[in-house]
Amino acid sequence: MGAYYGYMIIGLIASLVGGFISNRLKSKFQYYSKVGLRNGMSGREIAQTMLDHYGIHDVDIVEGRGFLSDHYNPAKKRVSLSPDVYHGRNVAAAAVAAHECGHAVQHATAYSFLQMRSALVPIVSLSAKAQQFLLIIAFLTLNTMPQIMLITIIAFFITTLFSFITLPVEFDASNRALAWLEQSGVARGEEQAGAKDALWWAAMTYVAAALSALVMLLYLVMRYRSAND
Repeated sequence: MGAYYGYMIIGLIASLVGGFISNRLKSKFQYYSKVGLRNGMSGREIAQTMLDHYGIHDVDIVEGRGFLSDHYNPAKKRVSLSPDVYHGRNVAAAAVAAHECGHAVQHATAYSFLQMRSALVPIVSLSAKAQQFLLIIAFLTLNTMPQIMLITIIAFFITTLFSFITLPVEFDASNRALAWLEQSGVARGEEQAGAKDALWWAAMTYVAAALSALVMLLYLVMRYRSAND
């Protein structure tokens, strides 16, 4: 059970770090939601303008649900913006809307890392669902059936790989968004700086998740090696 307690400690630390970054992101979004855009455009209008600029006319822009639930679905070619972003006429809405359209631009230009991430989604989904059950069994049978731990490590490797492939996808989408916001004149000066700050904290959530996944993977590998020494 000592190995399992070690896992719990690592998980707790990762949760604390992730929670801090998540709360920081929410506070940044709330702050920049109060900073209006001089042009008065809504997130939906900004998204449409950016897609039109890149000649992308087969992507739908819809209003989703929840808070900071914004995402781009490559399978459905759909940009889903949370209500605050869809209707928002502020720096935060501009940053998020442009970022999600950045993913649509990636898709339209066959950005390699986005293609890799999309290809991994089915197997990652399966691995993520199996991990928790595998972990308990792996720790209980570590000394008698270390093969279970090896299977668990493979499952964690897949999700860790996915987390690291996600990083260039997210950073590239933000870079595309910020470049377009400035070049188009939608956000300049302090507005541009605010958008950059908001997107940086959004990116940090993915960095924290990737590092947390890597630390856990290394921990499991060490437990497996110790059981076979």
